[in-house]
This record gives sequence, C-alpha cells and structure tokens, in this order.
Amino acid sequence: MRTTIALRHRVGSLLIVGVEASSLSALENAWLRSLQPSGVLLFRRNIESPAQIHALWQQIASALQQPFFRCVDLEGGAVDRLRDMVGPTPSAAEVAATGSPAIFREHGAFIGRLLRALGFNVDLAPVLDLALAAALPVMRTRVVSAEPSQVIAYAAAFLEGLAQHNVLGCGKHFPGLGGGTLDSHKATPSITRTWEQIWQQDLLPYRALASSLPMVMVNHAAYPKIERRAQPASLSRFWIQEVLRGKLHYRGLVISDDMEMSGVLSHASPEEAAIAAIAAGTDLLEICQRADRILSTHEALLREAERSPTFARCVTMAAARVAKAKQQLLGKAPLPRAVSAAGIKALQNAQLRLREKIARANSGSAK
Repeated sequence: MRTTIALRHRVGSLLIVGVEASSLSALENAWLRSLQPSGVLLFRRNIESPAQIHALWQQIASALQQPFFRCVDLEGGAVDRLRDMVGPTPSAAEVAATGSPAIFREHGAFIGRLLRALGFNVDLAPVLDLALAAALPVMRTRVVSAEPSQVIAYAAAFLEGLAQHNVLGCGKHFPGLGGGTLDSHKATPSITRTWEQIWQQDLLPYRALASSLPMVMVNHAAYPKIERRAQPASLSRFWIQEVLRGKLHYRGLVISDDMEMSGVLSHASPEEAAIAAIAAGTDLLEICQRADRILSTHEALLREAERSPTFARCVTMAAARVAKAKQQLLGKAPLPRAVSAAGIKALQNAQLRLREKIARANSGSAK
C-alpha cells in the first residue's frame, strides 16, 4: 500500500493543475489531497480580490501540505490575468521598444512585486520567441524583437527584476514559435525553419539564458524539416532530451505548455500525450481547464508506471528533479500575508509610473 501511495504522489508531483473558481469545491479539495500536484496555475476565473486570492492559496496549501508552485501567466499586454485588479501592465513589446535595460528590469521588478504581494511565486514569462513576420499576427505584442540579441537583453533584465522579489520566471515557448503561422491553442503550427535557422536564431536566447531560467516551457509546434515525424516538440525526445538537456546543457525544470491545447490534442488523447511528454523528458505537465482530464491523466500515468519499468524510471527521475527544484527554489517560505487596500493602491501607482516612463522613453525614441 505504501509503495502504491508513494508512486501515486510521485506521479501527482509531475502536474501543474488549475481549479474551477475563486475557492475550492469539496471535490477539488479531495483530489488535490489525493494527487498532491506540484503546482496550481490561476486564471482570471480564479481571481476576484487580494483577500480572495490569499484565502484560495490557504485552502490549496492546506490540501497540499508542502511548498508548491503558485503560478500565473503575466507577461503584460495581451496576457495579463491581473488587469482587473491593478490595471493593465505594459506589454513586453512596449517595454522592449524603449531600448532601456533599466526599464526592462523595472518591468520584471514591478511584475515580481505585484505577484509576490498576491502570493504567487512563479510567472510563466518571459516569451523568448522571435518576432518574425510569420508569427506576428498570432504573437502580436507578446514578442519583442526578430533579433536574438535584443530578446536576450530584455529577458535577462526581466528575469533579474522578477528575482528581486523571489519570483521564478519561465522561458517560453521552446524551441521557438517565431516561424509559425497558427495559434497552438487551436491547431498544431508546422514550422518549416531549418536546423541552422533554429540553432543560430531561435535557440540563441535559450543558449544564452540556460543557467538563468528556473523553468523552460516546451511548445506544441512541429518542425518537419528537423524531425521526420510530424509531432509537437512537447512530445519529442529529440527536442527535450537531445537538444534542451543535451546540446544546451539545461538543468532546470522542463514544463509543457497546456496539455489541453489543440496543438497537442490533434496528435493524441490527453492521456497518451501526457505519457509521451513524460517519456520524452518533461518534468511538469500543465493541465489547467478540466478536472476530469486532470484525474484521467493522472490515472493513465500511474497505470503506465505500474506496467512499464522504463516509464516508471522516467517518472522517478522527473519527480526527483521536481522535488530538488522545489527544495532549492521554494524552501519552506510561508505564504505572505494578504495585501492591504493601501498596498494595492501603491502597486497601482507604481504601475502608472512605469507606464509613464515607458511612454516618455518611446516618445523620445520616436523623435
């Protein structure tokens, strides 16, 4: 029985999950206690007020009874889950247009300060995709430049800003969506860039920042000129093990993009995709929309680990990497206290000053 429970929790530790609303239901409380995932990702559906977010974190912490990744997507611009609370945060493109490393860092520091005040410890940012013409209609202001050196400059300073407030960043979407024309939420992009283009351009930010990124998120695009099998990178041992861990010597955590996106589900069922991703070397799977998929995926991973010694080793290795990272990156820091109304007002004022500084810098550069 103990062996079964231990394996069940090892499998659970490979999950970053979502919950349905602004507080936990009794059913969610029960499956969180049973699965023991390593993190929870909040969306706008989960966010009402600072006090409510704090209460939700307390509920989740009581169910998990261990340090966990408290995640959100806050890039600024189009991807900003907290805009209703503090107003819109500037986009990465706006910030990068200033050309000022100090403002890049201030952007990260403001987001880090905001997230830490609300109890988050992981921001699924920055975006490291290149701003190539093919992908601009999809990526818009999420990307900062077609030049890898400029992407590196922005991302390095942004990560420093996050780190000032003990918030972890995540580089995405490896190995690069700059050559794609489709939104992987809806379909699988087929990116026809060559290996030389990918290595010399798309991968340069990951090569430069490999030691600075606590997490790297792998995308759901296919690269037919590089892999004959037209599968998403998120399911590819080549991209995860040979390139990211091998050629780039990356030693942080590898996280999937949301495993409920059509970019991956057009190739496999949620359960099959999850097994393939872990077998390929992924550490953490994002499953954030439907509780039935979280539960069925966990059971599929558990059954495969019980059936296959090879897959069980993959689970054990990934769970060990996750446990080590949590110990090193999260420690035993308690949840911060709920931020006050005065604290939120101070954050709103700080954001206003940042927006004004960006506007002045961009107005000056336009002249």
